[in-house]
Amino acid sequence: MTDTPEATTDERNWRRHGARYRARRRAVDILFEAEARDIDPVAVVEDRISLSRDPDNAVAPVADYTRQIVVGAAEQLDTIDDAIARYLSDTWELNRLPAVDRAILRVGVWEILYNPEVDGATAIVEGVELASQYGNDVAAPYIHAVLDDVVQENAADNPFRDQAADEIVEEISDADADPQFAPEDPAVDAEPRHASAADPGPGPVRKPDSADA
Repeated sequence: MTDTPEATTDERNWRRHGARYRARRRAVDILFEAEARDIDPVAVVEDRISLSRDPDNAVAPVADYTRQIVVGAAEQLDTIDDAIARYLSDTWELNRLPAVDRAILRVGVWEILYNPEVDGATAIVEGVELASQYGNDVAAPYIHAVLDDVVQENAADNPFRDQAADEIVEEISDADADPQFAPEDPAVDAEPRHASAADPGPGPVRKPDSADA
């Protein structure tokens, strides 16, 4: 049986927006919210996990990989930010980037430096895809460039890799297995937020034509 164009598109979206992609996206949301509210991102993810246990709270379950990214990025924030700042152009400063771009870069750099299960090409592609959903036309190219530079600096065939690693990488952590949940489940990653004086609102806005919006 020949696949229809619609089936082919659905299969491609399944691969692109699978479990780990959705976990990364949730991690971006949580890192963004934590920075906007100036609170510990680990506290935010633990709060989401706790709330999700009660169906009445209408909070989506949090994937194990989302928690792993958030905790890892929080623990290694200085190292990750140093790696990002190193490869920003002279006209960009880390603290002046849009907050959602910082969150995307932090997720990507954490994966490159601290998760040996994720190859550099995948981290770049997923970071650019997140940027295309959340950001503007400017975000995706420079996020691609920064992540690619971090990958190249830490490539095994880079003669300066060990020197660079001493400067920006403290240690590589073990990665847990990918969480097993259905990526097409609309309940997963559907995280309503209620605006209040302490809550900045719904966080980064995905483009209307996003396959996961």
